[in-house]
Amino acid sequence: MKRHVSASLAAALPAAFALLPQAALAHPGHGAATGMGAGFLHPLLGTDHVLAMVAVGLLAALRGGRALWALPLSFLVLMSAGAGLGMASIALPYAETGIALSIVVFGLAAMVGLRAPVALLAALVGVFAVFHGYAHGAEMPETASGLSFGFGFLAATALLHAAGIGLGIAGARLGTTRAAPALGASVAMAGLALLVLPA
Repeated sequence: MKRHVSASLAAALPAAFALLPQAALAHPGHGAATGMGAGFLHPLLGTDHVLAMVAVGLLAALRGGRALWALPLSFLVLMSAGAGLGMASIALPYAETGIALSIVVFGLAAMVGLRAPVALLAALVGVFAVFHGYAHGAEMPETASGLSFGFGFLAATALLHAAGIGLGIAGARLGTTRAAPALGASVAMAGLALLVLPA
């Protein structure tokens, strides 16, 4: 019974996120907020970012070993590169599509328990991280300090990765094999909803 409930809960959370109004899925500006606190809040206020970053942690936990640090590190490094593009106002076409697609891909990978080489998974995660970073950089308030704002959103991203890793490890310790696939499927469905629903 406990295993069934945990798998059902894992499936329900991303689905609930997908039902939020589209305004909550956008990347709003942060007005006069300028420092590390604003940077920390930025990833937490975009449901698409939360889903993708938690999914990266889940993938890392499912793969285990070097993936536990390689996937989050790849995401953080290439997200920073993407943020640089955004801050420099260098155009990155289809950034929002890339973000939504990342949620679908990460969710599907978790659903099937993708056992690809760690280097390949890190590259996959890193490519999509560029789109997430671009969104952060492009929407950074002009009054913000790039360094402190950047440290804030890197810290929040790492925390979301850790949450995903925790979910994956908790599922394994509970002995349920259904939680990760259910969570992955729900994440992928949320990503599909972002791709097809109007902003």
